[in-house]
Amino acid sequence: MIRVLVADDQATVRDGLVTLLGLADGIEVVGAAADGVEAVLLAEQTRPDVVLMDLRMPGLDGTGATARIVAATPETAVLVLTTYADDASLAGALRAGARGYLTKDAGRAELAAAVRSVASGQATFAKEVADRLVRGFTAEPPPAATGVRDWFPALTAREADVLEAITLGRNNAQIAGELFLSVPTVKSYINAIFAKLGARDRGHAVAIALGRDPGTA
Repeated sequence: MIRVLVADDQATVRDGLVTLLGLADGIEVVGAAADGVEAVLLAEQTRPDVVLMDLRMPGLDGTGATARIVAATPETAVLVLTTYADDASLAGALRAGARGYLTKDAGRAELAAAVRSVASGQATFAKEVADRLVRGFTAEPPPAATGVRDWFPALTAREADVLEAITLGRNNAQIAGELFLSVPTVKSYINAIFAKLGARDRGHAVAIALGRDPGTA
């Protein structure tokens, strides 16, 4: 039997998933959580094979809960089931360690198949999510603003992309999501940008990029 923990803050959805999974062959629901904190506690207590995880929950959200569960019980696979399929949500869930990502329009057969897939160690994604991932990995990197590329030829194309994002006020997590990078990789690019521009910090780099650096006036 595949032991599953359901985490969703909406009682109707949570109860429906418990009932739905309980009818599937070879699947046993061992608990249901109403928020991320409860999901982590129940995962540590019950050691399920799979956690079916909503992303938007009060307190600790699904991304945070996923990271904690993967760290505490690495044998447990997290399968995200959410209404949201935007790039930021997807990137956050995958970085946290989710093994699968479905949207809530998934049918009973698709849901049960995904649970069995992640329980066996495979990754599984809704078709629209898989298509987005393929496009993200195969598309050419988005070009940086012409000005940034022209003004700072020492920067690589990706460094220019990151600098452009910094000037727009993006934080590291937002840059990672938009450019399909990990946060540590973004930090590495930023350090390289600082070194090449002679920037002391983020604000100084923005000032240089916008031509307002007092030291170059």
